[in-house]
Amino acid sequence: MRPVKDLAAIDSGFSRRKFIYDISAAVGAGVLLASPLLSNAANFISGDETYTVKQIMDMFIKGVPGGVLDPTVDTLKAGSPDTKVNGIVTTMFATIAVIREAIDLNANFIIAHEPTFYNHTDDTSWLQNDEVYRYKIDLLNKHNIAVWRNHDYIHHLVPDGVTTGVLAKLDWQKYADEKIPNIITLPATTLKKLIMHVKTKLNIEKVRYVGNPGQVCKNVLFIPGAAGGRAQIEAIMKYRPDVLIVGEIQEWETAEYVRDALAKGDNLSLVTLGHIASEEPGSEYMLNWLKDKFPAIKATHVPSRNSLSFM
Repeated sequence: MRPVKDLAAIDSGFSRRKFIYDISAAVGAGVLLASPLLSNAANFISGDETYTVKQIMDMFIKGVPGGVLDPTVDTLKAGSPDTKVNGIVTTMFATIAVIREAIDLNANFIIAHEPTFYNHTDDTSWLQNDEVYRYKIDLLNKHNIAVWRNHDYIHHLVPDGVTTGVLAKLDWQKYADEKIPNIITLPATTLKKLIMHVKTKLNIEKVRYVGNPGQVCKNVLFIPGAAGGRAQIEAIMKYRPDVLIVGEIQEWETAEYVRDALAKGDNLSLVTLGHIASEEPGSEYMLNWLKDKFPAIKATHVPSRNSLSFM
């Protein structure tokens, strides 16, 4: 989605640093994509046909305002665009565990939100002699599995597909700003109760936070993924939320700003969910889109889960 000029950017688009898009321009043009989470729109794909990887990719891209992006990281990471799809797995990361589950499900197409090969552009030139990379790519090739990263495109939906998915999971759709859904106005609650709600709804074991658990929170700014410290801090400066909820941070940037703001006397808290937890429902959004558009193809969401454990 196109960036709103006065809101800094998140983990989205080809720069991987855009988090809010130009909704007003898209709405003005009458370009909106109905959410499969919120709509029961009729399916228009026949249930008795087969489809290739490319046809499914093209169908999604067709619904994105502006169409094909160039440049983009949303390319095939493995497999052929001409592969006939017999099953699909949606996930955040196409981990080896997720690939094995796709094999068990007889799914030969994985749609992931994040990189498959450990860097934003999935450059593998430096990994050719690495045993972990070789094992993973050989596993994909052996089972003829195609992997497509859908990152930029789902973030370019109007409204952003990831944000839509997370808000639905949190039951916060009705509290979200109509034009900028990352701005959420909740009934007054304490920071502790807000954190407990988020942990329960998103199935998070623990979160990190800066703030007073008893602080009254009403105005929330939600920035999933990894926007970067400057983007997060500039968003705080502009929108003055009671609490900023993010995916991940540089510990020496946003957390320190919020700590100083608290010492100054500001009513401000920070909650970090973890990157995966903050965007996982976007993959579930993708699952619902697939079920709506391609009902004859079995689609399954396989959580990649957090790579980090808590002790």
